[in-house]
Amino acid sequence: MLSVHIICVGKMKEKFYIEAAQEYVKRLGGYCKLTVTELTEERLPADPSQAQIDAALAREGQAIRAKIPPNAAIVAMCVEGKTCSSPELAAQMLRFEQDSAKHVVFLIGGSCGLDSALKQQARLRLSMSPMTFPHHLARVMLLEQIYRAFKINEGSSYHK
Repeated sequence: MLSVHIICVGKMKEKFYIEAAQEYVKRLGGYCKLTVTELTEERLPADPSQAQIDAALAREGQAIRAKIPPNAAIVAMCVEGKTCSSPELAAQMLRFEQDSAKHVVFLIGGSCGLDSALKQQARLRLSMSPMTFPHHLARVMLLEQIYRAFKINEGSSYHK
């Protein structure tokens, strides 16, 4: 069974996001060993300089790296990543299963994004859309798309 990790910067507080995420976590239980890790977002002043943002992203990057298991295929969720359809993500998940990677790790940054070094380290940089979404909503969307990928790969009618 594939081990899927989602490492997120920022903690969910809104009940509706928490409930939606919990539903997909429950559904994914039959398809993979899922771990969702929330890390604290670095605090920044009201009008941070680029240097302050870069320093915060670097600290968040260190915390993220500490949670990435060995032999992991890293997928960085970032605006400059490539977009793909649900069937394309399903095919990518199959490739991960067939590769030597023991873990697939999806990274979701906080409100300032992800450390550039982490994005460079990723096997895949993936974008949900050219639109901007709250990172908590992006987590729910990612969970749903991972679930959809497993359903596509099993030939279910879930994906219509």
